[in-house]
Amino acid sequence: MIEETAVVVKIANHQVWVESVQNSACGACLQKASCATSAIGSVLKKKSVPVDCDMQLKIGDQVTVAIDENLLLRASLLLYLLPLIALFAGAGIADWLLPVDANAADLWLAGSAVLSFLASLWLINKVQSLLVMGYARPVVVRKI
Repeated sequence: MIEETAVVVKIANHQVWVESVQNSACGACLQKASCATSAIGSVLKKKSVPVDCDMQLKIGDQVTVAIDENLLLRASLLLYLLPLIALFAGAGIADWLLPVDANAADLWLAGSAVLSFLASLWLINKVQSLLVMGYARPVVVRKI
């Protein structure tokens, strides 16, 4: 399990919304001025994330949130590998179907690749909404 410390910012329907807590080591680090992690963290706003929870928590409580590594790996493969495969498959199918001397064959290949890429993103979005990503959602492990 991958664990992270977070703060509860909202509670609704057996879910808590949490925001990540910045690591205290970042504030005292001597490399803070040249560190990409510190720079990105200061520019990006904190984002609240819904997390399943059956514990009694209050807003402001610090909790440990965890997610299974295997589920995270599968979700990463789905989100990165499937669109890439769809892109090349769309171009390959268009190349196979088009005659060699077709006018604007390159344009058809590119269009087919982009269309299959967008279709794979749409399909991933629909699968996520059907499953509600319940299998890969983080959970509150303990209150700190």
